[in-house]
Order: sequence, then structure tokens, then C-alpha cells
Amino acid sequence: MTYRISVDTGGTFTDMVLLDPEGRFHVGKALTTPDRISEGIFASLEVVAGAVDLDPRDLLGQTEILIYGTTRATNAIVTKQTARTAFLTTAGFRDILLFKEGGKHGPHDYSYDYPQPYIARRHTFEINERIGSAGEIVQAIDEAHARQVLETLKERGFEAIAVSLLWSIANSAHEEVLGRLIEEILPEVPYTLSHRLAPILREYRRASATAIDASLKPLMQAHLTQMQTDLKAGGFGGDLLISTSVGGCQEVESLVERPINTLKSGPAMAPVAGRAYSAVENMGGDAIVCDTGGTTFDVGLVRDGQLVYSRDSWLGPQWLGDIIGASTVDVRSIGAGGGSIAWVDAGGLLRVGPQSAGSVPGPACYGRDGTQPTVTDAALVLGYIDPDYFNGGRIALDPAASERVISELAATLGKSVNDTAFAIMVIANELMIKAIGEITVNDGLNPRESVIIAGGGAAGFNIMPIARELGCDTVILPRTAAALSACGMQYSSIVFEATRSRFTDSNGFDRDGVNAALDEIEAELMTFRDGLAVTASSAVSIELFAEARYRAQVWELDTALPTARFNSDEDVGALIEAFHQTHDRVYAVRDEDSPVECVNWKGRISIRPFDPPEPPDPIDDHHSPDADTTRNCFFGDGAPVATPIYRGEGLAAGADITGPAIIEEPTTTIVVYPGMHATLSAAGDYILDCR
Repeated sequence: MTYRISVDTGGTFTDMVLLDPEGRFHVGKALTTPDRISEGIFASLEVVAGAVDLDPRDLLGQTEILIYGTTRATNAIVTKQTARTAFLTTAGFRDILLFKEGGKHGPHDYSYDYPQPYIARRHTFEINERIGSAGEIVQAIDEAHARQVLETLKERGFEAIAVSLLWSIANSAHEEVLGRLIEEILPEVPYTLSHRLAPILREYRRASATAIDASLKPLMQAHLTQMQTDLKAGGFGGDLLISTSVGGCQEVESLVERPINTLKSGPAMAPVAGRAYSAVENMGGDAIVCDTGGTTFDVGLVRDGQLVYSRDSWLGPQWLGDIIGASTVDVRSIGAGGGSIAWVDAGGLLRVGPQSAGSVPGPACYGRDGTQPTVTDAALVLGYIDPDYFNGGRIALDPAASERVISELAATLGKSVNDTAFAIMVIANELMIKAIGEITVNDGLNPRESVIIAGGGAAGFNIMPIARELGCDTVILPRTAAALSACGMQYSSIVFEATRSRFTDSNGFDRDGVNAALDEIEAELMTFRDGLAVTASSAVSIELFAEARYRAQVWELDTALPTARFNSDEDVGALIEAFHQTHDRVYAVRDEDSPVECVNWKGRISIRPFDPPEPPDPIDDHHSPDADTTRNCFFGDGAPVATPIYRGEGLAAGADITGPAIIEEPTTTIVVYPGMHATLSAAGDYILDCR
């Protein structure tokens, strides 16, 4: 094989992973360049090209596949830099985006304003039409009025159009009419029709997904086109794939039509990597995947060797933000990373995040005029980081700057510098522990029965005390942990989902209607496969699911179909039993007397265009290596202690290290706390014993 490259552009760093013909990973990191993303990519490329003794242009020329993940779409929404978008909906339903789902945490908390809709109400336009829940036309679409609305949009310079009509999932005729009129009157303006993007029940979720997707089309079309142009100019002639929020990748042409799938595409790849690393180390099928970057701490799950998906992914706080509406890998994010800012609130309490120093200016120690203390500054003050070896020595840190900003914070708190820095780490730990609890304990998973997969450049600072607090004995921290999401892309498949809405329940199961919906789903999946250019001889798998619930429940659970079609009562019974088992596993409850309602049906196609690296043979030789040097480090009690420092490049498989100790890899630092233990496996992963 030739080379394969994966890239993950985060808010602080751009991570690159190169897979060479011998099956070895090489990691390159560079600061993200928000104004032109390709500059950060080429800076990372220089690092990995040097690792294989090639010129960057020659390396790109020998690269067969490049997989690109980006936070560009998410950042555009957060910074409100999406396109000027109009929202078209059925007359009388103008406030779908305004009312959202009507909930909030703390119903009697009036300390914050009612959230703004994703598209302003003044940019919402009503269309005279109405379709009933059974697909019947209650009021035919008024084409003359629709033309007037579109002419108004043209005059006012809208850049994108989102169309979500009531019950278009039952009959799409009126949305199709609007699509035809948009192409006629505004041929250069991209648009999204809700029945094509998210044919699901619940009009807010469908409308929100449609609005988000349409607003991203001009931006992401330009961004991905520019990316292709820059890579081609740099010598790349292979296939460009884009990572998606469903834990796979797609060709650029597919993503241009559905840019909503690029949201959270980087974090969604961390569980893909976690599943692969857990399998290589034979650590079981349940894993908690933690990715600690410069800006956020992301948590995902692997259950029974499978990724966990959700339709409840929000941009911003639950209820108050905007729901993505589409199926995504279930990853929860909080503002707690290496660049998270430590500050004192009005009550005199120390806080960490959610604000981040990002890459510009970055933590104070970066020497880019940063003036606020961050988690990275605290780790440097505590002695955990070698200022001359950060990112393999490519970024020289300024210890005096960290000492200065932490000292200012310490003076405000009336504490010593070391105690303040350690308190920053402890508070960051608590935020991360809470985030892990929300996705594990709250969803029926016992952390004590899972292994933790730790990734991100800042993961090694505090993952061991976090695991100990959760009761997890073992953490897998790969040598490539600093680029966990980019590594996940190397193990990913091309993934696409299709959905249909067909409500039925176990008391009167609509076999014909459900089978027809499944036929449509599989036809759409096959159409997607046939349109790909890189999968002529690739392995293909299809999974089918029902989104089901007990009667009177509000939310559904994804339940894998035990059979491809329902041809008998026994087939229906097998589905109902599969749902009982799923509900029991998640909530420890089986309600066999309650009818089971099936709301939506989903198909997922996975196409593997390449094989992942082969795992190495296990080793039996364990040894205790000699430390390269020592450095004073502070672990919260008493005074700083002389701590052995090990360079990862000098460690061989089987190395056993007992804490306190520091292991320095070029792109990450692992703090082995007193009383804990680390072993380097044959696969190049650090197995951390946190008992």
C-alpha cells in the first residue's frame, strides 16, 4: 500500500496521523490557523513527512487516501458566521424554531433570557399549504404565493433556504414543488428540504436539522472546495474523504449535499479509535472514551463493541441550544481542556472553563501574549511538562509566563502558587468526572465495569486520578493519544444512514407498511453505495434499526432489527423481545405488559475502503527501565518531590513504570501519580493501572 493520512482540525491544534506502508502511525501536531485551515495542515504535514524522510509534496503525491475532519461547521455556528438563511414552513407554524421543545433545566430559574431561534423569526416565511398526518392534501400549495415569497427572498439577498413543511414526511409533494421553484427563481442559492434530510417525526427536530444544514451549505461548499484546491496544489492526487458525525467518512460530493453531518465529526471519531484500541488490547467490549483537547473534553462510549448513537445531540445547552436532529455518535462535550481558563467568580470561588484561550493567543506559556492562567499553565508550574520538549520541542514554552499568571491567581485566592495550580487540576478533574457520569451512570453503564481509553494532548495530565475516582482500574493511553480522533479516521469506514418514519405498535403491527419503509431505506443505501468512486471491491455491511419505546414514554431507544423484514408474527415478536432486552440493559426495567411503539426506522451502511493496521503479537518480557532524568513535581501533598522522567522514545514494549513518574512522548505527557503504575504494551499503548 501507499501512505494514508488523516487530519483533525480542532480549536487549538491541527492533528495529523500518517499510516506508512509498514503499518506504523506517525503523529504531527501544529497550531490551528483559523484564517486558512490548510496552513495548519501543511505545518503538521512537515512533521510527519520528516518522520518518513520525505518532502511534504512527495508524501502527498504518494498518499492514496486523505481523511479530513474539521470543526469549521461547529465553529461557524458558535461564532454566528453561517449563511443568511430563510426558513419556509407551513402557514400557522411560524414559531417551530422559536418554541424549540419547550424545556429547560430549572423551570423556575429566570436568571437568563429565553433562547433565540436558530433562524430569526423575521427570516421565517409561511407558505399557504397543508398536508395531513396520513399524507392527505388538506390545502393545496398556493404556487403563486410561493413565488411571491421566493421573489422576496431574492430581493433581500438570502444565501440559503431551509424548507420544512408540516407532515412532509407523509407526503413530500409540496416540498418538492418548493424545491423546483427555488431552482427556477434562485438557481444559485442552496436549499434543504426536510423530507430528504431528516424524514422523522417531531417537527421541531426535523425543522432544526433542516435549518442548520441549509445555513452551512454556502460555507462548507466553499471550505471543502478550497481544501481540495490547496491539497491539489500541494501535490495530492488521491481520494479525499471527510469524517462525519456518524463515526465514518464520506466523499466530498456527498458531504456538500449534507454538511450537517460534519458537525462534531472530529469528536465522533474518538470512540471509533477507542473501540479499535480496546479490541487490540483485549480489554472487553465496554469502554469510556475520553478526548482531552485544548478547548474541550469530549466523552463517548463503546458498548458491547459497538458505537453508541443518539438523536439528542445539541449545539449548546440541552433545550436552550439547537438540536442537530440527525443521528450522531453520542459524544458529550464540556469546556474543559488544556487551554481552559482558570478564574475566580464573584463569590471568590475558583473556576475552570468553559472559556478557552484557544490557539490564539493560547495559554500564557505559549508566548503569544496570553494573559490568563490555563490548565496547561498549571501543569507547567507543577512540573509535569518539560518546557523544552512540548510538542516534541517544536513549541518552546515560557515557564516564567505561567508562573506569573498562576501567581496572580494565587494572590487573589490567598494560596501558594503550587496549591493554586494543583487546585486548577482538581477542579478540571471534577468537571470531567461529572461529564463521564452523565454519559455512563445516567445511561445505565457502570464505569467500574469499563476500561477508559484516554486521548488528546492534555489527557495524560489527570486521567489516572479521574479513573481512580470513578473506580476504573485500567486506562489505555496510546502513544498516538494526542491525535485520538485522527487515529479513529484510520480505523473508520464510509458510513451513511437513511431514515423513514412509519409509526406502528406491537398491538397492531403494520408489517406491510414497515416492510415498505425498509425497502425504501435499503434502496437509498444502495444508491449511495453505487455513487461512490472508492468502493468497487470494498466490504459492505448494512444494519437496520427501529427507534422504539414503551407506550406513554417520550423518547425512543435504537433497537437492532433481528430480521431484515417482518414476514410473520414470530418476526414481530423477536423485535419486541429485542426492545425489552435493550430497555433492560439501559434502564434495568422490562415492562412486558406495555405495548411497544415503533416511531422511526433507520438503516446504516458501512463500507470499508481500506483495512486497518494489524495488531502486533503480545510480549512476555517485562522490565523496569532507567529514568532519563528527574524533575521536581508537585502532587498535592507536602513539597514537590524529585520525580523520575522517562522519554517515550527510549522505552521498549514491556517497560513497567511505577509512580510518581512522568512519561514524555513528543505530543503528550503522562503523569503517573504516586502509587499508580504504567506498562507499555506490544501495540505501543500505555496500560495505566489506577488502583
